[in-house]
Amino acid sequence: MDAIINSISGLGNFALYFAVSILLLFVFKVVYAFVTPHNEWELVKVHKNQAAAIGFGGAMIGFSIALAGAVANSEFLIDFVVWGIVAIIAQSFAFALLRFTFMPKIADRIDKNEISAGTILAAVSISVGLLNAACMSY
Repeated sequence: MDAIINSISGLGNFALYFAVSILLLFVFKVVYAFVTPHNEWELVKVHKNQAAAIGFGGAMIGFSIALAGAVANSEFLIDFVVWGIVAIIAQSFAFALLRFTFMPKIADRIDKNEISAGTILAAVSISVGLLNAACMSY
């Protein structure tokens, strides 16, 4: 019985960090939609745009990887939230970097459902998320 009680002793912290993680994921979705010139949700839900689904899915995965790094390396909840906000900024920067340097027409290409553009966006987003998570392990 002690083993079970010991195993679930961290359940409160889990629930708190998980709830804050879901909240930060929602904030990321809102910020990301503001940063991008197209409405990912509309493109995916209404127009069944696969490029938008791939690109946005990659952005969500990249952000989640960075957020996981923040959880693993934070000592306190406020520390986690600060690094979660840093992750939102980094992922938004990844899209801006891609849009304004390497692929200036990426938004148009995603609107046109070009799978290659969505795949590159997903790859950049996941790459930035991995780098972001690694850099949080200072």
